[in-house]
Amino acid sequence: MAKANILFVEDSETQGSETKKFLEKSGYAVVWVIEGMPALRIVKTQPFDIILIDCILPDIDGIKICSWLKQDEDTKGIPIIMLTAKATTADKVLGLDSGADDYLSKPYEKVELSARISAALRTKFLQDELKRKSDEMRDVLAKVAVLSVTDPLTGLYNRRHFEELLESEFKKALRYKTPLSCMMIDIDHFKVVNDTHGHAVGDAVIKDIAQIIRQNIRNVDTPCRWGGEEFIVLTPMTEKAFVEQSARRILKCISDHVFTYIGGQTMTVSIGIADVSKRGIDTPYKLIHAADIVMYEAKQGGRNRICIAK
Repeated sequence: MAKANILFVEDSETQGSETKKFLEKSGYAVVWVIEGMPALRIVKTQPFDIILIDCILPDIDGIKICSWLKQDEDTKGIPIIMLTAKATTADKVLGLDSGADDYLSKPYEKVELSARISAALRTKFLQDELKRKSDEMRDVLAKVAVLSVTDPLTGLYNRRHFEELLESEFKKALRYKTPLSCMMIDIDHFKVVNDTHGHAVGDAVIKDIAQIIRQNIRNVDTPCRWGGEEFIVLTPMTEKAFVEQSARRILKCISDHVFTYIGGQTMTVSIGIADVSKRGIDTPYKLIHAADIVMYEAKQGGRNRICIAK
């Protein structure tokens, strides 16, 4: 607290000079101004831990300044002690109603002023600490929320969260009769990679392919690691022709990618596409099942290809 920065607004040369010397001798860093408007400009450009302000100033009264500071998001947390020769109860109430944290009548004892500053700074320290911990907790909760919906290996949505989104998108598609398609993507011959190079390398392949998938879909599409070496992409509000174009981009980018950690080999995927317009698809499960079936047809047809549910 001895290092605290104080903005001191006082138009009396005598009072101001004496108080400033006392505060600096007590270890505070003090910026002294004699008018309200300069004080408002300074408080926007420098950090202050507390503000001491006279109620009566040459240009604008301290009550208004206090009110403005307490309405500003950047300054409302700074404690304000009002200093005034007006000592009536009504004057004190007016100052406190404007947002002042404390009120000290002139002439004041320097010891009392120091005690009130210390008390205000203790309160501010506790409030700042509470805010810091609150911010930390909010950050932790945000990270937990992200972790609860994402696959830890790829950063794509996990299966549980995808199923929740699919349920919502499926209902919207049926209600508003809008397009909704699903791509099921499976890495070809992935077991060979694991058996030959180990699971760590297999994980690296999965991460690379997940990134390629993410880079070749729209922001409104939902990519998910379905499990193992399988991925799903949900594409709302998109005609089948455009979904097929996106699938072909994914197919090409993956087959063109060189996986240096498996000796520069290339990998391929098989993709199955289904959409809600197909007869009999009246549940989210049936949409996924239809995409899964044609994905296996793509594998049986030679892999590194796309099959679309008719």
